[in-house]
Amino acid sequence: MLDYKQAIVLRADLRMGKGKLTAQGSHASLSAYLKAGSVEKKAWEIGGQKKIVLKVGSEKELLEYFERCRDAGLKPALIRDAGHTQLEPGTVTAFGVGPADESKIDSVLGKLKLL
Repeated sequence: MLDYKQAIVLRADLRMGKGKLTAQGSHASLSAYLKAGSVEKKAWEIGGQKKIVLKVGSEKELLEYFERCRDAGLKPALIRDAGHTQLEPGTVTAFGVGPADESKIDSVLGKLKLL
């Protein structure tokens, strides 16, 4: 049986406050979950909803990893801020991917550092 997990990738360069960072990560998690297939969702839920939170240093880097995930057949969900508080409207802040096969996620995102 495959192991499933979810990855959340956040931009560290924006220097978001802890609450904002948590909100953006939550948006990424839920949005990615909604894109996942029913088999992946069920296996992930049964397996304890494993997650990992990673960081990148720029919008360019975030978008590069987002595209790599898509190219690998994953279904990443890109998050843009609404601009109500700390950031300008439309600022790309994060993406989430999975639940999906853990080894597939790791093959794309395995070199990123934990937040």
